[in-house]
Amino acid sequence: MDRDRIEAMLRAVPGWQFEDGAVTKTYQFKNYHETIGFVNATAWISNREDHHPDLEVSYRKCKVRYSTHAIGGISENDFICAAKVEALF
Repeated sequence: MDRDRIEAMLRAVPGWQFEDGAVTKTYQFKNYHETIGFVNATAWISNREDHHPDLEVSYRKCKVRYSTHAIGGISENDFICAAKVEALF
């Protein structure tokens, strides 16, 4: 997917950005319990979609990072999954 298409698709997922070859967003939470609940829900979505993000988890935040390793770039599926994760929040 070229940069123009990526920028157009980003408009559909507020707060997400393109960085270091991936579509990413960092979510903030009140506490660790909420963070882990979000991580578990994201894992459930990922398994249903068979498309797994990289997750950076800490006490009150989680960074979600989607890219499609099979093509070495960004695909429409990255944005579909980003939208599903966004719906959790």
